Amino acid sequence: MFPIDLKSDTVTRPSQGMRKAMAEAEVGDDVYHEDPTVHRLEEKGASLTGKEAALYLTSGTMGNIVALLTHCCRGDAAIVGADSHILNYEGGGLAALGGILPLAADDSSGIIPPEEVVRFCRPSNVHFAPVTLLCMENTHNRCGGLALSPEEMEETVDQARKCGLLVHLDGARVFNAAAAWDVGVDAYGTLVDSVQICLSKGLGAPVGSLLCGTREFVERARFWRKKVGGGLRQAGIIAAAGLYAFEHNLPRLKEDHENAALLGSLLAEGGIEVERNAKPTNMVYFRIPVSVSETLPRRCAARGVLFNAAGPGRIRLVTHLDVSREQAAAAARIILEEVFSS
Repeated sequence: MFPIDLKSDTVTRPSQGMRKAMAEAEVGDDVYHEDPTVHRLEEKGASLTGKEAALYLTSGTMGNIVALLTHCCRGDAAIVGADSHILNYEGGGLAALGGILPLAADDSSGIIPPEEVVRFCRPSNVHFAPVTLLCMENTHNRCGGLALSPEEMEETVDQARKCGLLVHLDGARVFNAAAAWDVGVDAYGTLVDSVQICLSKGLGAPVGSLLCGTREFVERARFWRKKVGGGLRQAGIIAAAGLYAFEHNLPRLKEDHENAALLGSLLAEGGIEVERNAKPTNMVYFRIPVSVSETLPRRCAARGVLFNAAGPGRIRLVTHLDVSREQAAAAARIILEEVFSS
């Protein structure tokens, strides 16, 4: 029996149906544009996001860096959230590989407000790196898995347009946002110039992301994918998992949200300080004394509940398709017992 793994929604294992789809996938050499399964996945991703085309990549991090390399020139500046995944968890790739200057804007509310865009879009001056791109994130990981509505994003995007900026959305979990607000993902995709979506998080595929945009953008992105070593051969075997996820796993994202809500409410009822946000999804963050947080993951792991500390005294739990309602309740019970036995 597997443990209750709440480290991330990336830990899911392919179902038997997904494995069968992968085993039976029709394949070809994708670098030569000859893999029909990859083609179908890219067409489906583009359709879902309201874009003309999509490009299959190995990861969300690759999708984001390829997007930035495609949108920006060396020496350009990009506005990114101070708490964003692009700035904090992608190895500094925008600077190391693209020579792009990150401008860290206040996104502590889960969104970069319009006034922050204005603050960084200074008049043309030889002293300033030209700002060409705004990067947004939805759902916002470090803000508790907060889901932004299309309307909340639109005001910031409109300001970026007024400032002459392109807009990229790190939509690694944008399907969770769409499920939370009961809208199509195209409601987000049509707002921005490019959007990266992960297949290996809430959708449950073992690998892969899509970068979606105009046909012209995607062709330029394909060139950058090759440059960073991301050319794929018989990728239909893994692309088939993404197609299966689109066909079978989208409707059950709300179940992950319900399980996270149950987990959070049980922890709060038991006396733990659970963080709240306006539109939660599949993440639960809670705070405990630092002295307790240093040993809690290890002690709970010994009892079959796996998770990580997100920082001193801050714990993150993530629900996904391999966590049932009963497991969420069991995890809450074990965590409470270990916190208050310290």
